[in-house]
Amino acid sequence: MLVFLSDLHLSDGTCGSTVPAGAFEIFARRLRETAEAASWRADGTYRPIEQVDIVLLGDVLDVIRSSRWASMPNIRPWGNPHTPEFLDQISRITNDILQKNDESLAVLRSLTAEHGLTIPPAVRTGRPAPDAEGEPVPVRIHYMVGNHDWFYHLPSAKMAPLRQKIVRQMGLANRADQPFPHDFTDSEDLLQAMRRHRVAARHGDLFDPFNFEGDRCASSLGDAVVIELVSRFAAEVETQLANELPATTILGLREIDNIRPVLLVPVWIDGLLERTCAFPAMRQRVKRVWDRLVDEFLAIDFVRQHDTWSPVDVVDGLRGALKFSKRLSIGWASLLGDWLNRLRGAPDESYYHHALAEQDFRNRRAKHIVYGHTHVAEHVPLDASYAEGYVLNQTYFNAGTWRRVHTPTRLAPAEHEFIASDVMTYLVFFQGDERKGRPYETWSGTLGFQAPEVTVHRIDPGRASHATGQSVPTPSVHFHAPHFPAPSAKPGFLPGRRV
Repeated sequence: MLVFLSDLHLSDGTCGSTVPAGAFEIFARRLRETAEAASWRADGTYRPIEQVDIVLLGDVLDVIRSSRWASMPNIRPWGNPHTPEFLDQISRITNDILQKNDESLAVLRSLTAEHGLTIPPAVRTGRPAPDAEGEPVPVRIHYMVGNHDWFYHLPSAKMAPLRQKIVRQMGLANRADQPFPHDFTDSEDLLQAMRRHRVAARHGDLFDPFNFEGDRCASSLGDAVVIELVSRFAAEVETQLANELPATTILGLREIDNIRPVLLVPVWIDGLLERTCAFPAMRQRVKRVWDRLVDEFLAIDFVRQHDTWSPVDVVDGLRGALKFSKRLSIGWASLLGDWLNRLRGAPDESYYHHALAEQDFRNRRAKHIVYGHTHVAEHVPLDASYAEGYVLNQTYFNAGTWRRVHTPTRLAPAEHEFIASDVMTYLVFFQGDERKGRPYETWSGTLGFQAPEVTVHRIDPGRASHATGQSVPTPSVHFHAPHFPAPSAKPGFLPGRRV
């Protein structure tokens, strides 16, 4: 049995929330249930499975999202990763993450203990023993890196003590004296586990030009966007304007690190301000802070090195995508999404297009292609091959995330509204006749998020009334959400403001 979890983004707590330990406890309970279900074979008999492999598919320990970077401006991920100062910084942030999430990681670690995962033994009749003590099933946890934890992929021997600490605290099967793998072929144990289940999996960051630049032992523009722009903005607004902005605006800004893709942050800020801040002058002040930080971000040498004469120049595109002063009045989010897709060479935001080019898909070695990175769980059929009575169904999966996800609303995209929910997704693949011969199952849990009460409401201009029982013709149904836009007001009077 092979299990995938991705994009947990466990942080040190200085830049946003982190996954609670309760999520890991739920996962551990479900894992035991799934292991027992997997022990029922295709012929109807019960035979305990031999092993469970769990793959953490990148962006697990989030080293990028930490306020420690702000306290040491001379040390950055795009600097020299082999200096003692750099390694000390990574070690400090990692130790803080491990300490902050010790309760959660203890649940993972307990699964790898001698009796960490137990299921009923089988009796001679091919049924589970009714009251017998549980039989242990070995669990191996493999850590693959993504773009927020790429530091553990560095080949430096000086990283070995830190990797050893991670291995010990998380109960990993990784070798501490070897870089944590970024590609599934980097580890023989990992490769064999995937081959047994006919799966090919990777984090997926290499398809994102902002978060992978050809070398996973090096930084990318995405690191600079998070550290120099997103994290700094939330901190500066709270420091400078906390006493003037509504509490709902401040609470909303603390969600900024949950926006994916990160380049949608200004679109999300625009919608947040429209919903929670009644005063146009104050909204403009917040936007000016963002634009100033964008200018400072674009002036960083590391960012300027990406400036080219190409028609799809990344830096010029970032300037137009990020700055409020450069935005178009309509369709900002849609145009930004189209631009990102063009950079990736894909027609839409799904990564299944890249799965079609995987070697293991094309040579039919893998039945299942798995990515993470996008935070959007997907299940996309790719191909059904028929030959000599044999059927091979090939499918793409995205493993989603264990984070809060903000999704744009569909009714009026131009209003830049988002609805948040807490998400927990994982994938399970079976080999041979496990799970009565079924090849896989997916688990997605969504917990609704109750946003703080908004104290400013706006409504559309009134519409003509209709007689009782008379249907409203479709052309008369208003297009905008009912609280957009505000009607014109008399001087000195704010419609809808509660007093």
